[in-house]
Amino acid sequence: MRNYDLTPLYRSAIGFDRLAQLAEHAASNKGNSGYPPYNIELLDEHRYRITMAVAGFSMQELDITSEGDKLVIKGTKAEQDTERKYLYQGIAERGFERTFQLADYVTVVGADLEHGLLNIDLKREIPEALKPRKIEIGTTRLIDAE
Repeated sequence: MRNYDLTPLYRSAIGFDRLAQLAEHAASNKGNSGYPPYNIELLDEHRYRITMAVAGFSMQELDITSEGDKLVIKGTKAEQDTERKYLYQGIAERGFERTFQLADYVTVVGADLEHGLLNIDLKREIPEALKPRKIEIGTTRLIDAE
């Protein structure tokens, strides 16, 4: 019997754990490399943070787009300085595009770039009509129309 590692299914889904949607997303996300590395943090019950290592990218070279249930982060490097001669170049300067599947009612609150780390804050805001509510038990009686 084979053991299946489902860890990749949880790497790019934030705010929900619907296995069928995760499996579908993972199957369609074949070309997603491990660059750039990132973390997903649960800050509290309704707040999340994605921290992505984007060393070498400036704010102008990064683009964050939230559309529907998808969060897309793109990095596009500007032209290389041809006057520099590297003996070794270990800092990746290639462009990237990373897509995250967001759950219902999860929105992007803000983003900042500090010390080569891009922090994207997310929040789940469930509408009042969909929140659970307590029903008081009373003595409500139906009155017959006479």
